[in-house]
Amino acid sequence: MSIPVSHLAQEAIAALADGELPSGPAARAARHLSGCLQCRLAVEAQREAKEALHGSRDVAVPGDLMSRLCAIPFTTDVPGSGGDGLGNLTAGPEGLTVSGTSGAWSVDLQPEKVDHRSGHARWLRRGLAGTMIGLGAGVTALALTLPASGAPGPEPRGPVAGPSTPEQHTEIIPPIVRTVTVGTSATTTAPGGTP
Repeated sequence: MSIPVSHLAQEAIAALADGELPSGPAARAARHLSGCLQCRLAVEAQREAKEALHGSRDVAVPGDLMSRLCAIPFTTDVPGSGGDGLGNLTAGPEGLTVSGTSGAWSVDLQPEKVDHRSGHARWLRRGLAGTMIGLGAGVTALALTLPASGAPGPEPRGPVAGPSTPEQHTEIIPPIVRTVTVGTSATTTAPGGTP
């Protein structure tokens, strides 16, 4: 029984030549290279190519190369495959055109424009309705948790410290403005008001 000889993959050869192969695979590759002349020659050729690239000058690329490469699918005529009767296939920016002895037909490659406005208004209405429902629920919850007007609030627990000096407060009760001094019994009434 003979085991077929396997060789290093191209990726492994390039990684070994660049020194990027991890230690475990690098050790296995070194063991393989000790007994395989074909792989040793491939690694040596890869190292020579690497050195040649590092020693060369920068390559000048024409400025319009990228635009010419991108235009190839749209400007190249592709001949038909012979006896199947398809004729010639032409690719252009507007679509594919097949022409032959029986006539020509084309396939439009432009994306179909879809009007999203009809669905947009529906989502806007749904969002507005959801917002109004949320606000209504919030107001209802707030109204249920607030004490009724005139109802006594919770009694304070423990001692409550008050101000040590009299303070003035202005109480506005339409149409009367009163100035009340806390800590004394004097009450002053503004002009036009009632005592």
